[in-house]
Amino acid sequence: MHRIRVRAGILGLALAAGLSSPAAAAPAGPAPAPPTVEEQRLAQAVPQEILARSGFGTAAPRFARLLAASPSYASARRVVAREGSALWRRAVDRAQGRGPAGGDLSRDDDRPLYWARLDMTSRLRAWKPPFAVTERQRAALTDSLERTSRGQGDIRFPRRSEGLRRVLVTGFDPFTLDRDVRISNPSGAAALALDGTVIRTADGPARVEAAVFPVRWRDFARGAVERALRPQLPLVDLFATVSQGRVGRFDVERANGAWRGGFADNENIGRTGTIPVADPASQPQWTTTTLPYAAVTAADTGRFPVYDHPEVTEIPAGGAGPVVRPDGPTPGSAARAGGGGDYLSNEIAYRATLLRDRLGLHDSLPGGHVHTPVLEFAAGNADPATGTVTDAEFVRNRLDIVAQVRAILAAALGAAERARG
Repeated sequence: MHRIRVRAGILGLALAAGLSSPAAAAPAGPAPAPPTVEEQRLAQAVPQEILARSGFGTAAPRFARLLAASPSYASARRVVAREGSALWRRAVDRAQGRGPAGGDLSRDDDRPLYWARLDMTSRLRAWKPPFAVTERQRAALTDSLERTSRGQGDIRFPRRSEGLRRVLVTGFDPFTLDRDVRISNPSGAAALALDGTVIRTADGPARVEAAVFPVRWRDFARGAVERALRPQLPLVDLFATVSQGRVGRFDVERANGAWRGGFADNENIGRTGTIPVADPASQPQWTTTTLPYAAVTAADTGRFPVYDHPEVTEIPAGGAGPVVRPDGPTPGSAARAGGGGDYLSNEIAYRATLLRDRLGLHDSLPGGHVHTPVLEFAAGNADPATGTVTDAEFVRNRLDIVAQVRAILAAALGAAERARG
């Protein structure tokens, strides 16, 4: 197994390379920002190995060269949007077997996209243009790179006249990387494998469009989910937010709670309190899935069991402390954890289903959250201090999870179509 050793100082040199011209100093303006907590992890050996073994290590240097050659802010904005979209398409193509593999890392791996994006955002953060750029403009470029490289600006459904139903799927970045920097997220892998594909069911074909989201509280508070999903939900026949959940099982989460439990995100920041949304005066404590969970759990979709999961944690009306409710929330209760917990899995489910309801689509649009099994390394490769970045069981588990996500969507589509009559 290959292993690349990187000194901590190399990252700083790489970030600076090719980003400014010695002949023209940048005009006075906001100083380039230091690397974020996420970007600082790039200096470790594992991210560098993943980039090298997938061919994605070339994306950020190319981006830096094009950015350095931009003669104006408008030009830089075009470079950012184009290269962000190209990174997403490259990751989708690799996952779906198109084009060169770029190395010996398995094609189903979601991690090259994550680390290449961070390499690009770090270079954008360190960029010293030869023209004035305000803090707001620099932030807009970073936002554009984030959205385009996550597929959020690439959602294109076919016309109804083409006879395809429409399915929207979301996944997540890897997370808990300080525990094990090798971590992959099967929900992100599923998004790459499914984007732009057609699912065949007994009731007809359906086109899937997918996107991924960061594991960062701040993006959700700024409305990233609503901005990406609001134009799409009125167009689709079914949606599923997907994330990694429990060991050895899938769960269809029945209820989603309006509460953040404070677990640290990929920036090592925790947030506790009511989920911040627009129009908090009308904000419910709970939202519910409209996925056909009974049909999904009854279907033979793969090797992992699939459960209907109604359990929540609430403070009952008039109560003083949290109570676990195995059958879902009781009237008037305050949320402390949805079926999907109190982290960003629950929050994306809550935000997506609340948006569905506020758009008046509760009774007509099947949608909700699916938790995948935890993606596990082989038993002899479980220790992050001594383990390799991949192994045969790790790849098999990820491929099986991705295939089962596809089968769950097919089962949900069929059941929803039959319910419509």
